[in-house]
Amino acid sequence: MAMKEMNKANDAVIHVRFAGRSFDVPLTTLDVGRGADDGDVKLALASHLEVHPTRLRDYVVDRHGNGNLTVRPEAIFG
Repeated sequence: MAMKEMNKANDAVIHVRFAGRSFDVPLTTLDVGRGADDGDVKLALASHLEVHPTRLRDYVVDRHGNGNLTVRPEAIFG
């Protein structure tokens, strides 16, 4: 992988919407890669937030073309 691509991978973030707040966490902080499955992402994020993993059970992990992720509550349309 070229240095530019490595830096780009290291710059990827997880945009989090949790408990009424929105914030970004670098993927490297959570020690998860872009290829991590949703369960691993949620588990690492729960640990980072110091909450029980079940708090993120109903959350959705959206993956973006630029390598970033969004973890958000499931949208309910009525």
